[in-house]
Amino acid sequence: MMRLSVAVGLLLAAAFAVQAQQAMPRMTSAEPTSGKTGDVIVVSGENLTKTSVAKVFLTDGTNDTPVDIVEQNDSSIKFKIPKVKPGRLALAVLIAGKPQIIEMPVKVTVEE
Repeated sequence: MMRLSVAVGLLLAAAFAVQAQQAMPRMTSAEPTSGKTGDVIVVSGENLTKTSVAKVFLTDGTNDTPVDIVEQNDSSIKFKIPKVKPGRLALAVLIAGKPQIIEMPVKVTVEE
């Protein structure tokens, strides 16, 4: 009987450990791939809910400009292009619950 309670305890501990590790957000594409200030871009990917992604930024590698998220679910985020210097910018996300910004492999061209 003692072995069974130890096994159950280990299974519960493993379940909590898995639950505590949130899946990392991953952006795979943007539509359209270019736009002007105020235009809406839809980014597709996985694990993009508010529990995974706290904020989205356009970044040139030095400056991170937050975007205004219009809609957000597990597989997509819609945002408006903020007033930002024109050019080809990468998307970056602030991981929810962590002080960590991760640059994604998706880029958007901001036009004048």
